Amino acid sequence: MVIDKELLEILACPKCKGDIVVAEKEDGLICKSCKLLYPIRDDIPVMLIDEALPYEGE
Repeated sequence: MVIDKELLEILACPKCKGDIVVAEKEDGLICKSCKLLYPIRDDIPVMLIDEALPYEGE
């Protein structure tokens, strides 16, 4: 699944309002500041803080 570049430019982390990037496996969106991964379900990013998973990457 590929997120549209225009959508990615609009989306921001709901917790810190920082930039997000697509995860390597393209299974979520990552906020490196908050170290959270927002999952993508049925091709829709779930941008809810309560649904975010801890991210331990770079």
